[in-house]
Amino acid sequence: MQSEVIIAGFGGQGVLLAGKILAQAAVFENKYTTFFPSYGAEIRGGTANCTVIVSDKRIDSPVTSEPGAAMVFNNPSLERFEAVVMKNGLLLLNSSLIDRKPDRVDLKAFYIPAGEIARELGDERVVNMILLGGYAEASGAVSLDALKKALKKFFGEKRAAALKINARAFEAGAAAVIPR
Repeated sequence: MQSEVIIAGFGGQGVLLAGKILAQAAVFENKYTTFFPSYGAEIRGGTANCTVIVSDKRIDSPVTSEPGAAMVFNNPSLERFEAVVMKNGLLLLNSSLIDRKPDRVDLKAFYIPAGEIARELGDERVVNMILLGGYAEASGAVSLDALKKALKKFFGEKRAAALKINARAFEAGAAAVIPR
């Protein structure tokens, strides 16, 4: 099995962190993985995206022209990456910021109100982890347990509050993957 996802949004939304955590979760599950970031010299608010590939077999290239999924955090990312997702692929949308439906009907779209869920959890910074939990649930690329283990690597045991809220965000995102 090989899962390829583009994660895209504005700089400052945690796009690259989500990709790094996904890749680390794959390592913890003894899978092959690549993390390929793409961002300009922009500061917070510019565009950022990354491609993560998770596979049971060796990966030939970190680049993909037709990923099986896209996690999009905002309208510009939807406009840019909707067209490249493979037919019958997954599209996870932050419906808190994306105000339109995808143009393509051959994708399985998940509308996750990540901003609202983050506010309910008490921390608006966890939107990226909500979408990542949704992706893990919809794709089966990695488990929520592996994502939680990867969090510990990035946040450390000393940041217990951050670990707890982000773990809850994964679970909330997984619970929100209801296709429409």
